[in-house]
Amino acid sequence: MTIRPITRAELPVATVELARYLLGKIIVRELPEGEASGRVVETEAYPPGDAALHAYRGITARNRSLFKQHGHAYVYLCYGVSQMLNVSSEADGIGAGVLFRAIEPLVGVAHMMARRGTTRLLDVARGPGRLTQALGIARPLDGLDLCEAGPIYLATDDTCASEIGISEIGISTRIGITRDADRPLRFFVSGNRHVSGPGKLNR
Repeated sequence: MTIRPITRAELPVATVELARYLLGKIIVRELPEGEASGRVVETEAYPPGDAALHAYRGITARNRSLFKQHGHAYVYLCYGVSQMLNVSSEADGIGAGVLFRAIEPLVGVAHMMARRGTTRLLDVARGPGRLTQALGIARPLDGLDLCEAGPIYLATDDTCASEIGISEIGISTRIGITRDADRPLRFFVSGNRHVSGPGKLNR
């Protein structure tokens, strides 16, 4: 598989559009034990003005990466347990982001399994906390430019949607939030077994 980094110019400067665009793209992580990567199969959009967005009440030391130009990592610890990987999604100074909820492992699967402590492929990166654990993603990566080669970046292999099984993009409400919970801002590859969430949302 030949991949190349995604340039910033290729990324939509609009949160919902970016959340859809990222389906089928690849997250590449350089680990001490070797490279690991996975194809994005599930995202959630948190656009400007969304009450569930961490930037809703303005910029803070914790959320400032959401205000960076689109294409930068925002990593935070959720409930003191799981790291979450997001990408900033609007123009510089506008707080918004897209959460990566699941990937389909591609390269370095053994490394990811070891980090997750599992040999079951479907348990490797199905869910945002599992994804970050599998790829060794934590707060020190917060703010990194995902459009530049480095310890973590976004890539594409220019595989067209039909070739990777995206017959349609599934849409549902987001998972695990209480504010603006009824907004249809979760996007996923329909029929992909690596998508997280309850079955009723994945139809």
